[in-house]
Amino acid sequence: MRLSALLTRLIVFAAAGFLSVAAARSTVAIVEERSVIAVQETLVDQGYEWASVLGDGLQVILEGDAPSEAVRFRAISAAGGMVDASRVIDNLSIIDSEEIAPPQFAIEILRNNAGVSLIGLIPASTDRDGLAARITDIADGQPVTDLLEVADYPTPPTWPDAVTYAIRALEMLSKSKISVNADRVLVNAISDSPEEKRELEIALARNTPDGVRLAIDISAPRPVISPFTTRFILDQAGARFDACTADTQEAVSEILTAASQAGFQQRANCILALGAPSRTWGEAVAQAITAVDNMGGGTVTIADTDVTLIAPVGTGQATFDNIVGRLENSLPDAFALTAELQEAPQETSDEIPQFTATLSPEGAVQLRGRVPDEITNTLAENFANARFGQRQITMGTRISEGLPNGWAVRILAGIEALSELSNGAVIVNPDKLQVRGNTGNEDASAAISRLLIEKLGKTSDFEIDVTYVEELDPIASQPTPEECLAQINAATEGRKITFDPSSADLTAATQPVVDDIAAILKECGDLRIRVSGFTDSQGREVMNQQLSQDRADAVLTALRARRVPVSTFESVGFGEDNPIASNETEDGRERNRRIEFSLIQSDTNPEETSALDALADETPAEDAPQEESE
Repeated sequence: MRLSALLTRLIVFAAAGFLSVAAARSTVAIVEERSVIAVQETLVDQGYEWASVLGDGLQVILEGDAPSEAVRFRAISAAGGMVDASRVIDNLSIIDSEEIAPPQFAIEILRNNAGVSLIGLIPASTDRDGLAARITDIADGQPVTDLLEVADYPTPPTWPDAVTYAIRALEMLSKSKISVNADRVLVNAISDSPEEKRELEIALARNTPDGVRLAIDISAPRPVISPFTTRFILDQAGARFDACTADTQEAVSEILTAASQAGFQQRANCILALGAPSRTWGEAVAQAITAVDNMGGGTVTIADTDVTLIAPVGTGQATFDNIVGRLENSLPDAFALTAELQEAPQETSDEIPQFTATLSPEGAVQLRGRVPDEITNTLAENFANARFGQRQITMGTRISEGLPNGWAVRILAGIEALSELSNGAVIVNPDKLQVRGNTGNEDASAAISRLLIEKLGKTSDFEIDVTYVEELDPIASQPTPEECLAQINAATEGRKITFDPSSADLTAATQPVVDDIAAILKECGDLRIRVSGFTDSQGREVMNQQLSQDRADAVLTALRARRVPVSTFESVGFGEDNPIASNETEDGRERNRRIEFSLIQSDTNPEETSALDALADETPAEDAPQEESE
């Protein structure tokens, strides 16, 4: 009986234990399944689809390839937000990262009256000391702040050229911000005048490195123009401006819109300037141009607040009155209108007087035609001499009576207008003054128009047909540095810079060669030129080096004496280094004794510059010391 009761108890206890274990396993499975589902849904919701979740009892195992260490950490944190972090087992792996992309190298260079500052990141291969020395030289005593950082990554192929160009630009621009990276150089600067702005733009546009984009934005103070003038013509030759001046960019747009509607299709050189008589300048000019268009032709001149409208021959009186009336009532308050209806010229048997002034491309000036008296004749000749300098003046004038009033003024105004041209002619008639020719000044037409309005009056009839020729522009046609060196090479072809034996004194025979080189350099603008001296191998090396330095200095001194701006030049003596021929023969030694002109590049190694030789020689002498190279 007792045994049966004990067995029953054991069986009940075992059954209870079995049921407890089964219940525990079932509970763990449910918790495991729910944990896995909760963590998986959270990872998917947060964009970690690459991760898979496994359950192992109460533990949650994360597997998969994370794109980066940071993403792996965020996935683990997301899982730990759904279950206890101690239950999360990290079996994640990191995808092998590709090679880290190099940073973008860039320099920001700022230059003003306070000095020069450099900010940015440069390759470790950059010659930082050489760059700093060049910047310090450009700063010319002003402080240089170097905030550049260095990174050891491969140097982009175009980086050296971009930096070299930026340094060259910095040398030209005393107030500038230059942004440089491997494929772009952005130049922002301030110039002192419109002329300097144009000169800098042309200089900077030269020698742009291949593969480097260039953006130039140079501002200049606006010129002050008086009288503030715009002159628009519409005739059988089409619509055109003799002068176009505006005070704002909005006024330019307003003027050109009206001109375009009147048939103007050319490129307008509208000058933004100071001196506008009213803020409504653009509106007044646009209305005047529209009136000319409605008239079917004519000329309108707006000089300060005076608007002068000349209708073409054949315009009906009613049409003329209607258009003039509407313009007069619509013009802004500050402006006054004067209108004139041209009449057909009366036929006459009298000879029409005429005065002509011509300027040839070679600079010869010829004056011919009628003048009222001897005083006017002498005055015209003297005035031509004053305007054209010492050029040849040929007088073919004759004194005549009965000339129109103001004839002498028209003659002098014509001569002054001609002086704005490189070559051309001025024809003075009683009813019209014509100016035709070529010029190297883009603003010549506007300048002539203002001149004639000022001298002859706002109602005067004149015609300007002036063509801008870039080859005549002293700035645009300025040769490049490479072209200048080519000219030096041509000038020294077959000729030598020679010195007295064993000295740095230029011989008398070499003076014409230096004269020609100086003339070329004066036309080339600012260049960075190195004058290098070389000797043969005869004599002691130290003395040869000093002799070559003295001779290079002598050439630089000779150029300075000829008023060549040599502030950016340097002279270097290399002695017997870098021979170009064998020193074993007299002919070879003669070739090695030379002076070279080369451009100074960013790298000052003379072997990497583009050099041209002006070979140096000296007069042989029997008593020349043998310990020195000749």
